[in-house]
Amino acid sequence: MAIIPAYNEEENIVSTVEDLRENAPGVDYVVINDGSKDSTGEICRERGYNCINLPVNLGLAGGFQTGMKYALRHGYDYAVQFDADGQHSAAYVLPMVRHAQETGSNIVIGSRFCAQKKPLSARMMGSALITGMIRLTTGERIQDPTSGMRLFDRAMIPLFANELDYSPEPDTIALVARNGAKVSEVQVEMRDRVAGESYLNFTKSISYMLRVCFSILLVQWFRKDPS
Repeated sequence: MAIIPAYNEEENIVSTVEDLRENAPGVDYVVINDGSKDSTGEICRERGYNCINLPVNLGLAGGFQTGMKYALRHGYDYAVQFDADGQHSAAYVLPMVRHAQETGSNIVIGSRFCAQKKPLSARMMGSALITGMIRLTTGERIQDPTSGMRLFDRAMIPLFANELDYSPEPDTIALVARNGAKVSEVQVEMRDRVAGESYLNFTKSISYMLRVCFSILLVQWFRKDPS
């Protein structure tokens, strides 16, 4: 199933859900309306979309965990994190599922760079730094650690549903990899955001990269493996 965290995505939510319906047939979905102040929730209600409305904005981690709790409660074998901003393509969802089945991967990342080189930019330099930190602490080479398109199998769903400090971020991916989870990547293409604004500006991007690197190098070593 696809988990779609959505905050103020009134301009993108219809195209996102319809993309899944058209290009990932048979894949269930749930929109997590994360306390949106616009008409995201109303649009979902009018169109009959499967939607959970949160009364306040919990952020990506809280919205994603809500979706994982839904996936756990309904017994899904796989759950894919799927952005509501239109950047992810539903055409890659089923190939990611097949890759997980064929390789026994616990997490499959929809990667922009496992078959292509990263472009030279400040943001990609930060991504390369996180890749290096993960390689240093886990031995795993993850080329696109900041990709928001990630597939989780049945073994991972309870962890991300129930552990409060497990978030859909590179440091948590590094943690589960260090504890034995198999993480792999498949090449995908991502679209530019058509409408709305990303919450990550330049300053927030730098802060994010530094926080993630600090967590990978130091904080995660003090986190217990719940399994």
